[in-house]
Amino acid sequence: MSLRLTRLLPALAGAALLGAGCSTAPTTVDAQWINPEFAGKPPLRSLMVMAAVRDTTNRRLTEDRLAAALGALGVQALQSYRFLPEDGPAAEDRLRRAVAEAKVSHVLVTRIINVSTQVNVSPGMVMGPAWGPGWGWGGGWGPGWGGFAGYYNTMWATTIPPQVTTTQNVHADTRVFDAASAVVLWSAATTTTTGWGTTTQLIDQFVQLIVATMQKDGVI
Repeated sequence: MSLRLTRLLPALAGAALLGAGCSTAPTTVDAQWINPEFAGKPPLRSLMVMAAVRDTTNRRLTEDRLAAALGALGVQALQSYRFLPEDGPAAEDRLRRAVAEAKVSHVLVTRIINVSTQVNVSPGMVMGPAWGPGWGWGGGWGPGWGGFAGYYNTMWATTIPPQVTTTQNVHADTRVFDAASAVVLWSAATTTTTGWGTTTQLIDQFVQLIVATMQKDGVI
């Protein structure tokens, strides 16, 4: 192996790992369901979107992105924080009042179910010049020139240490409710793998996937 190739291999290996990570969409749909009673009915035209997350900024960012994406498709979508600005649990009558003030026919709610942690380990490797078995001294001189040359040349070997990465998988559930009856018309279970971008980028991709799936299922 040439010295130049030896020096290039670590960079190529790193690039391959990076490319593999970037080629995977952070959010995937695990399952989806549509109420048989809703199938075949006209698509929804008005929604209040709610992101039931603990962080205020992420809640508002998610609701803004959902409202914008749905609005681009002609759906009147209103953020819940406009009618329910407080964070945390809300009593049923408070939720009813917020939905009534929004004057929408349906409500889309997305919330995190749980978060799991995944540890990935990629083995390390050693690359460098090697001197084959070659000369042999025999007798009591040990393994011969092959062993001596191998020991000596390891000084110039390139070592790639093992890499340990930890990713979190965020499992979410998104549902569309009838505002009058609270009957679930549509739902989807998703998994978002963190670590591939900023929080804003993850939210954007999540929103795009949810809206595209709703459109595909004829909900909007």
